[in-house]
Amino acid sequence: MAKIKAAIIGSGNIGTDLMIKIMRMSRHLEMGAMVGIDPASDGLARAARLGVPVTHEGIEGLTRLPNYAEIGVVFDATSAKAHIANDAVLQKDGKKVIDLTPAAIGPFTIPAINGEANLDASNVNMVTCGGQATIPMVHAVRRATDRVIWGEIVASISSKSAGPGTRANIDEFTETTSKAIEVLGGAERGKAVIILNPAEPPLIMRDTVFTLSQGGTREAIEASILEMVETVKAYVPGYRLKQKVQFEEIGNNAPVRIPGVGPVTGLKTTILLEVEGAAHYLPAYAGNLDIMTSAALVSADRWAARFLAKEAA
Repeated sequence: MAKIKAAIIGSGNIGTDLMIKIMRMSRHLEMGAMVGIDPASDGLARAARLGVPVTHEGIEGLTRLPNYAEIGVVFDATSAKAHIANDAVLQKDGKKVIDLTPAAIGPFTIPAINGEANLDASNVNMVTCGGQATIPMVHAVRRATDRVIWGEIVASISSKSAGPGTRANIDEFTETTSKAIEVLGGAERGKAVIILNPAEPPLIMRDTVFTLSQGGTREAIEASILEMVETVKAYVPGYRLKQKVQFEEIGNNAPVRIPGVGPVTGLKTTILLEVEGAAHYLPAYAGNLDIMTSAALVSADRWAARFLAKEAA
């Protein structure tokens, strides 16, 4: 079966996990290059041992690799700032770009919500790990109600699973996730919080989602949430509800005051999630990496399948 060569820029935790996923699980992609900036990085060393072409000279090194012309898709797992420069080069050279940083140059993409919509975009943005885990829940509430006035997520990840790239992108994480809660989740206002938990032993990724909605029933909301959990679980097996969905009526006697909206009433829904990683590279507690790389891989595989089908025709 024909496959498209893929390059990964960023040889840290996310990039290395993604490389292993491509090699073990991808139907339509094969590794063409692993790119970093630290010649001593474990990701580059591991890639070299697996026979993948490597360079520690960043985007410039990638363009100088002998097989650069054969690479059809490039995953960027660096930082929001670095991605802007990387994308400019890759777009000029006609490469398909899957952005795993919070740069948000291309359209927000979460496979469970709009996985087919952006396949042909030259650059697709995978939002953030917290966004991939929680925004499907906001969307699930929205499709079962008339209005989601507020959507708030709190993503708690093990400090050990947060590499330099994640730590450098904290501000971009909150801004990009908050925006995507509105754009993809369907909430009128969105807020995102990330917590790096230093607990030992490391804790599995936990996420809490709060929504305030109007219209719809508790039964319809819960059914929509459970259906969405199964949709995400199809490509992230460790994704699950930690507890039963919780509801609270917010009445006229104690309305919630939302900035820019004012006092509002409705149904508060609380969704408690846990994301266990597949442990392809880091231990199972790093569900934040697993959901990000899994979402990126399924998006790229869908694009590659369509591209190869067109080429065959």
